[in-house]
Amino acid sequence: MNSPAIREFTVPPHLDGARLDRAAAELASGMSRARLKRAIDAGAVRVNGRRRAKGETVAQGDVIAIDTSQIAEPDGPAVATPDAPLTVRFEGEGVLVVEKPAGQATAPLLSGETGALANALVGRYPELAGVGYSPREPGLVHRLDTDTSGLVLVARSASAFATLRDALKADFIEKRYLLVCASDGLPDRGTIEIPIANHPKDQRRVYPCIHPRDVMRYAPRPATTRYEVLRRAGAWAIVEATIARALRHQIRAHFAAIGHPLAADVLYGAEPIPAIGRHALHASRIAYDGAPGVAAFDVASELPAPLASLLA
Repeated sequence: MNSPAIREFTVPPHLDGARLDRAAAELASGMSRARLKRAIDAGAVRVNGRRRAKGETVAQGDVIAIDTSQIAEPDGPAVATPDAPLTVRFEGEGVLVVEKPAGQATAPLLSGETGALANALVGRYPELAGVGYSPREPGLVHRLDTDTSGLVLVARSASAFATLRDALKADFIEKRYLLVCASDGLPDRGTIEIPIANHPKDQRRVYPCIHPRDVMRYAPRPATTRYEVLRRAGAWAIVEATIARALRHQIRAHFAAIGHPLAADVLYGAEPIPAIGRHALHASRIAYDGAPGVAAFDVASELPAPLASLLA
């Protein structure tokens, strides 16, 4: 007999070939698609008894089982933490640019969690509550991986959020990153155009689809990264990368795909470097010409000393 916490659904004909996250969201009424995606990543959703990636497809007759005891509803508002450290690099009409240190999550994963950038933001700026994609992402226009440091864009009102969100989608906001990778064999500049899909076997990573058969199999999203080497020293190079609408792990996966994984990016094949304890990626510049209700800004941030020290 199944546990009361297990909800099971049989895939109907009209969802044959649908992505797992879409099918689960349609069948499991009362659970948000965002919550279901996190449940899939956590292994709390199984198809015919086996774990699947959220981007994989399901077939008519498949049985989707969701263990609700393993997941908590994370859509409550971020807990305000007024005394938490927060580095504000720009404050203007409708907009903030703040700096996130490596090791800090951009937003809490579950209700009640603290320590994320979002907690500090709503603690310092209470008006951010209710602005953004969800209550736990107050004002956040985009996010950075936990171990990526650098600049994060924040909207101060619902109207400013809509403006900045649309500007980001239209590539009107310039975002640049600094990274450290192996120098040998890396051209001085280049463009990486490799589509990216959810990894079919490892939820922690994404999958750059280099071979045409992978493009057909995994239906990846297009992704372009332009780069220029700024400095070389010994085995390493400091590289500036420019992207518009970044996909999850885009820069990390792209450089790994061309044989130059970011320094210490163990997840994508690099050797660990205990002295820095993180992958070598930093969001270094963000700029926008402004719009009604949103101030123009151009903010830069230097490569953190632990990463720069690799080239010393």
